[in-house]
Amino acid sequence: MCGRFIEPELIGTDQEHSETKIDPFPGQPVIIPPRGLRRYNVAPTQDILILGKSPLVAMTARWWLVPSWHKGDLKDWRATTFNARIEEAQHKPTFRGVWRHGRCLIPAGGYYEWTGEKGQKAPYAVLSNSNENTLWFAGLASRWDELLTCTIMTRAANLDVADIHHRMPVILNLDERELWLSDSDQVQDLGSDVRLQHHQVRSFGVRDDGPELIEPF
Repeated sequence: MCGRFIEPELIGTDQEHSETKIDPFPGQPVIIPPRGLRRYNVAPTQDILILGKSPLVAMTARWWLVPSWHKGDLKDWRATTFNARIEEAQHKPTFRGVWRHGRCLIPAGGYYEWTGEKGQKAPYAVLSNSNENTLWFAGLASRWDELLTCTIMTRAANLDVADIHHRMPVILNLDERELWLSDSDQVQDLGSDVRLQHHQVRSFGVRDDGPELIEPF
């Protein structure tokens, strides 16, 4: 699963136009809305950056998907929907309605996973082990009332992270990003070949933030 992640390191500022951009595809930079300091401890229910499709555009969404058909208040939605299993989502009532038209990309600089005995779990930072520092999570976005919400897709862990958890986010390579943003249902195997590295970090609280959170412990 993925319950905490690190914001991506954006490519910087175009000094001429004062714009910050991110590159999900070569030669196709997407302008990012103004943002604060980079966050290293992003949690469910917080606003995060997503890239919606058709056309590819940067948006802000609440990380905890609420389906459009939910009739109560926001606080009444109690299902745990900040993650969705890619093997099952298209058949689940919560995600079925956005399975195709709600697909999005969620850029990240890494994520955290906890492992160990109950009550003694230690956090690990999981980062890219390839030439591309940004991890591109597969996501689904749903508009409920006037609020855009989203979830991060998960899959069975590959060998790089299976020793710390049996699940992982669906992390897309370049070709897989195009496939995910299409209407294809042949997506269950996406993210299997991503190369990752991980190391233990110091325990931290929900209010902690900063680059020191990913320093090896």
